[in-house]
Formats: sequence, C-alpha cells, structure tokens
Amino acid sequence: MDDRYLTIAKEARAEIKVKGSRFIGETFLVTDIAQALEKLNAVRKREHAATHHCYAWQVGLTEDMSFKYSDAGEPAGTAGKPIYDVIVGREVTNILLVVTRYFGGTKLGTGGLARAYSNAARTVMEQAGVKENFLTARFKIEFDFTHYDRWQKLISSLEVKTIDSTFTDRVSMVVEIRLNHAERLQETFVELTGGKGKIEQVR
Repeated sequence: MDDRYLTIAKEARAEIKVKGSRFIGETFLVTDIAQALEKLNAVRKREHAATHHCYAWQVGLTEDMSFKYSDAGEPAGTAGKPIYDVIVGREVTNILLVVTRYFGGTKLGTGGLARAYSNAARTVMEQAGVKENFLTARFKIEFDFTHYDRWQKLISSLEVKTIDSTFTDRVSMVVEIRLNHAERLQETFVELTGGKGKIEQVR
C-alpha cells in the first residue's frame, strides 16, 4: 500500500480583490469532519459581516477519505467546486479551505465568480505550501545491550524514530517507522539479535 500522503505545510490566509469584492482565502489543517465544521463556524463568526463563506474540505486517507464543498448562497457551481478542484489538484487531504466574500457592489457573473473563487483558493494554497507525510507503525522492542551499536546503524539506514528508551543490561525502546518499512524492520531486528530480542507492534 502507499503510505505517503500530502497535507498543507502551514495554515495561511490570503486576499484578492475583483471589481471591488474582497475574496479572503483561508486554509486549515483538520483531521476529521467535526474539526472542519468547528473551524468553518469560527470563520463565519469572525467574518460575520461577509456576504458568503464558500468552502471545501477533504479529510481522511484512501478508502476512508471524505469531502464536501458548498457554494454558500452563490450561484450553483461557481464557488464550492472551484475551491474543491484546487484541493484535488494539489492532492492534499486533511484540509479545510474557506473563501469569504465581501460584496463590492459589482456583479461578476457566473464565469467571473468561478474564476475569482478559484484564484483566491490557489493564492492561499500557494502560501500554505504542501508537506509530505507518511503513515507509520510503532513497535516496542527489547534487546541485549551488546547489540546497541549495531542497532544505532540500523535505525539510521531505516529512518527509525526513537520515541522512548530505557537502558540497563538490556535496552528497551518504543520506535516508529514508515508503514512500508515495518516488515523490513522486524526481519532485520530478528537477524540483528539472533532471534533473542523482543519486538511487538503497539500501533
């Protein structure tokens, strides 16, 4: 399976103006729908004088992924879908992207609205950036201290992250590794300790 996924690198805010209307794009890192709704409601409350709060979110990974977008009172298809298309184009998940509009007195037409919302979404996404992430597995391990130096070389080559460690005549650790490397870690650990170490997956 693919253990790689993309999120925004940071939350951001950007504004563009089109014929007097202000379009304020904001990105939020969210992990579930409840958090997306909470952030969306916070924007609505903060920008309560705005004309529209159009948005799209995408949360979850692979088969558990869910998404939603809304025109929030704008003509159908002119806001939510263009915003969502920007998210899909960047291949990011766990994101809420809101574009708040303050009407400037000049109607933009359906094509003009779609371009404005898309441009606002792209502008804020450029500021947010994209970050590569990996699904991980966590293991609890125990081995004789005589293997410690070789273990240190192993974790460097496999990019193992040490979460916790205890040292006596034996070494006890909780470590984390990319999901796609988990099986290799287990096999190499057994080889390293001659089958005398203990390793169990805890997450």
